[in-house]
Amino acid sequence: MNLTMDQLQGRLEENGYICEEELVVTLYLALKLGRPLLVEGAPGVGKTEVAKSLARALNTELIRLQCYEGLDETRALYEWNYQRQLLKIQIARGSCDDAALEKDLFDLEYLLERPLLKAIRAHRQVVLLIDEVDKTDPEFEAFLFELLSDFQVSIPEVGTLQARHIPAVVLTSNGERELSDGLKRRCVYLYIDYPSVEKEMRILQVKVPEAKEELARQVVRAVHYIRTHLDLQKKPSIAETLDWARALVALHTDVLTPEAVGLTLNLLLKNREDQAVLKQQVGLAGLVSQIAGGEGDLPRTACQCAHCHHG
Repeated sequence: MNLTMDQLQGRLEENGYICEEELVVTLYLALKLGRPLLVEGAPGVGKTEVAKSLARALNTELIRLQCYEGLDETRALYEWNYQRQLLKIQIARGSCDDAALEKDLFDLEYLLERPLLKAIRAHRQVVLLIDEVDKTDPEFEAFLFELLSDFQVSIPEVGTLQARHIPAVVLTSNGERELSDGLKRRCVYLYIDYPSVEKEMRILQVKVPEAKEELARQVVRAVHYIRTHLDLQKKPSIAETLDWARALVALHTDVLTPEAVGLTLNLLLKNREDQAVLKQQVGLAGLVSQIAGGEGDLPRTACQCAHCHHG
């Protein structure tokens, strides 16, 4: 990567990712050092978007491995194309000796590339996203060590495959379980929290420019109040803030009212119990009253400079 830190931040923000100085510095150092970046934080704070925006900033492909409980290396790394191998056996029957046939059957052309192998064999640098790695088993973490340390993978029938170009690796974790020290040692670490009021205002203005400034201001204040004052099972994510704003715009809402909140609350709080908490503890009218009172006040015009380090 030949980008300067300012250029990296500029490209990220040109592609709609509003970021503060700590994130840019950490991401820049991970790229410069050739180390994976481990991004931890609550669901919905923008961890996955770091990798997506980085791929756009570097003008390269994003290869994503979505993790889940029970994920193993055959799903993450490679599988043999058994159908092609069987077809080869039928075609070659009687025309060559068994040893030569077996060697030919385990050639690279019979590999089905899964995300990890695809990133290793890519003909240019790609961004490899290993999403929600905390959902996997500790055994899978250990399997990742070779890839994250040496950017190579071992296939018994073929041998060790070195990366043609070292991918920019981003791992995300929701903190559902403690990750191993071995994994953390191989990574540059970054924690992302929910955005400040000012930062979320900038995000909303970039992503939902059709929302009038006063509505955007009220939406951001309301979401900030809900996150910080209510005991919810699931705090609203940035994506849900944006969806809520788009829904209000679609209903031609210029300012928040209790009626508008009630009609669109299901886009912000996607849990019946959390909706009940809001209605019982503060009420729809109470929420509107809180944000009208200046909770989480903002400057009249939020900064939109591409290289601003606020937020």
